[in-house]
Amino acid sequence: MPLCLFALFLFPAITACSEDEMASARKRMVTRDLQGRGITDKAVLDAMGKVPRHLFVPRMLMDRAYADHPLPIGKRQTISQPYVVAMMSQAIRPKPGQKVLEIGTGSGYQAAVLAEIVGEVYTIEIIPSLAESAAKKLKELGYENVHVKAGDGFFGWPEHAPFDAIVVTAAAPEVPVALLEQLAKGGRLIMPVGPVETSQRLTLVRKDKDGRLSYQVREGVRFVPMTGRIQER
Repeated sequence: MPLCLFALFLFPAITACSEDEMASARKRMVTRDLQGRGITDKAVLDAMGKVPRHLFVPRMLMDRAYADHPLPIGKRQTISQPYVVAMMSQAIRPKPGQKVLEIGTGSGYQAAVLAEIVGEVYTIEIIPSLAESAAKKLKELGYENVHVKAGDGFFGWPEHAPFDAIVVTAAAPEVPVALLEQLAKGGRLIMPVGPVETSQRLTLVRKDKDGRLSYQVREGVRFVPMTGRIQER
């Protein structure tokens, strides 16, 4: 283990690793795990290379922040592996000025990545303590264009609809109708769909200019389940 990370474990109240060391690890992640696995969207790569993922994970796990796997963040929730974050971000084709809805804020990392690219991010977290901590972290890091709400993502955020894109970071057997209704014409939605007990498939939904929906089933993934109203269906 590098000396700075060893010190981090011995003295958890201090930040032992320099920003340069974390930036180097982040750069390796982008080159090896993202570009090396087919992520090509420059805006997404730039955002992933900028957002400090180590600040969105528990302090004791900072040494693993730039490894390509999910990490626990408490409350039986996880932060997705970097490749999945990049893949889902690339799938919605984010652009400056867009308004994006995220369901499942978690630690706030995916919202931060999107906020580096689009105009406004609206993100909903069903666990109040996670919503509170994510909002605090995002504000500390200067993400004024991210709006966090504690609530059930099943209902979306109708007050701010329609959204140019929607990213759902929790699994469900089907896409909630409210989210499809709140997707703008010409918009894209990406979500893990399938049995929550096993694995799912990322599903990309497109809404054309006439409001017609088309579905594309993509990579196999495994996400924590969406909770709340969706479980009553």
